[in-house]
Amino acid sequence: MKIYTKTGDRGETGLFDGTRVLKSDPRVGAYGEVDELNAWLGLVRATSVDAEVGTILETVQRDLFALGSTLADPGHRIADRVTKVRLGAADVTRLEECIDTFQAELSPLRRFILAGGSQAGALLHLARTVCRRAERHIVALGSDAVDETTLAYVNRLSDLLFVLARVVNHRARHGETEW
Repeated sequence: MKIYTKTGDRGETGLFDGTRVLKSDPRVGAYGEVDELNAWLGLVRATSVDAEVGTILETVQRDLFALGSTLADPGHRIADRVTKVRLGAADVTRLEECIDTFQAELSPLRRFILAGGSQAGALLHLARTVCRRAERHIVALGSDAVDETTLAYVNRLSDLLFVLARVVNHRARHGETEW
């Protein structure tokens, strides 16, 4: 299979339901933001994160492929055929459980903190902001275009990335700089 198809040479791309849209279409923008987030998480995994954090991030990356696929499927043609494309309430709960577990390791926040710390911690802070941007693009598609579970997942994911940034910095003995 060739990597290039030439079908996008005029600024269009195909969605999973066969629709051709401009690459500037808001739906393409939304799943593009999710793709960028996935790449940032891959960069985080390439740093010296411990195995526990790395495993969680890999699972999230897989979830983000599912989420991006759902966004690229306005006609809901693949979701019923491919179970790995579905994110459900259990996936949101999994993120919440991770947040609760990792927060138990941390001191409570008294103030806002500045992004930074270790390389992995700083990258996780960056990934959190990309996640929030992706969330804004997804929300902009409208409530009829995106299910509530997708919105909850992305919202919870940004919380998890914030907590992971704090945990990674804590484990690396990098103090937090309060604002």
